[in-house]
Amino acid sequence: MKVRLMHRDRDIDLERPLPATAAAVSADLELGVMLDALAGGDSYLRQLAERALLLGLETREEIVYRQDVLDDCLRLPEVARHLYVLAVEGVETKQKARFFWFGDSPDTMLRKSLSMLELLTEVLEQVRALADEHGGDFRSEGFTRLFAALREELDDDYLALVREHLSTLEFRDGVLLAAELGQGNRGANYVLRRADRGLLGRLAPDWASGSSFAVARDEHSGRALSELRDRGIALVASALAQSTDHILAFFGVLRAELGFYIACLNLHERLAELQAPPVCRPDPRPAEEAALSGLGIYDVSLALHLGSQMVGSDLDADGKTFVVITGANEGGKSTFLRALGLTQLMLQAGMFVPAQELRASVRSGVFTHFKREEDAGMRSGKLDDELQRMSEIAEAIRPYGLLLCNESFASTNEAEGSEIARQLVRALVEADIRVAYVTHMYELAHGVHAEKGESALFLRAERLPDGTRTFRMIPGEPKPTSHGIDSYRRIFGKPPRQTRTAAQPSTSSGST
Repeated sequence: MKVRLMHRDRDIDLERPLPATAAAVSADLELGVMLDALAGGDSYLRQLAERALLLGLETREEIVYRQDVLDDCLRLPEVARHLYVLAVEGVETKQKARFFWFGDSPDTMLRKSLSMLELLTEVLEQVRALADEHGGDFRSEGFTRLFAALREELDDDYLALVREHLSTLEFRDGVLLAAELGQGNRGANYVLRRADRGLLGRLAPDWASGSSFAVARDEHSGRALSELRDRGIALVASALAQSTDHILAFFGVLRAELGFYIACLNLHERLAELQAPPVCRPDPRPAEEAALSGLGIYDVSLALHLGSQMVGSDLDADGKTFVVITGANEGGKSTFLRALGLTQLMLQAGMFVPAQELRASVRSGVFTHFKREEDAGMRSGKLDDELQRMSEIAEAIRPYGLLLCNESFASTNEAEGSEIARQLVRALVEADIRVAYVTHMYELAHGVHAEKGESALFLRAERLPDGTRTFRMIPGEPKPTSHGIDSYRRIFGKPPRQTRTAAQPSTSSGST
């Protein structure tokens, strides 16, 4: 029985490695804050959410399939959580039955499997009851198909048959074996038979149609009978163990795939508790469209701290492959850049996104190149480190990727940094890679603006005339100032005194 809640045509692959750049992306976008909210204190859910975000889907069809499943969970969170609890209970039956018996003999294997199957059957019956009661309430293809399979494959006849077999395999009346005589009159080709001799056999158990013999009850004969019994039930024990593993595997996949949606519920409920700005179901577009537009886009990780105080920005970057973000210091540029990255990851994981509206093209990957603090362990300078990290990104990034740069190459002088950045951006954009770049390098921003490329969009951190930051990004050409005087005024309460130039007369008294 297939789960298929994460993908239409396959089960989740928990062994797939994360991208080589995953650690940098996670650190630069401060992904850990959102992962903690997704996990809700459950390390397993955190791992599932991290994998879903960093191993995003790459087609619109895959994303829509997962969005539909998530919509069902958001409409019916109690049912989704109940099903997840049953999946966890099914997985944990192995731990519950593990310590009853020790050893690996066929008899021990049979007893362990019977114990687990007894517990698993109880859980399967509850899953079937849930499918009967709520299956019709779900609309997505993923849930509809899963519940239909549960009702069909776990029908009353099947569950009754399982119960019957479990009772039979307990061998309360002993085991009935058939065998042939082999070399040296040793038993060979043992076959387990159904121990049912009819009414006559039960009324006259000592009567038999063939020859019989009795075995003395001593240690050696008891061991011999035990070995004989093990030989007879070996195949049954092996088959039962395989059946048990099959059911456990089903619950394992159900737990993993449903766990991602439970994590999404955790985040959704947490944002609602904080009265954060709204979230929405995004509209994923094919990569070739180069779509990127939305209303009220915000950084979900920061919203988990600020709640209703969070401010979003509108964006219209459809058809733009280069987005340049400049403006006032402490105006929210880096926050907005992180918001773009987190939003893209969430969209491609099939999640809701932190915005009122959003439509964006699917990207082949999300990459980050953020400035780093000075590291005493560096073997070379900061510029060399920046170039090395960019080289690693260039090797991994593919057409239709998304690269987020935050003050890249600001570690050198502006002329040199601007030229390096301009050459790299030009090559990336020509390779159909979208670049969003936060920079204070006026020479870089002004140079790109002067070219008047139709593929570039220029945003500025909004600053009101009195110096107030709104933390919104608005369209605007770059300016040769970052308004550092605002920071000085905010800290010291007055603007700095201007340095007297040679042309200014001295106000000191005295004669020359």
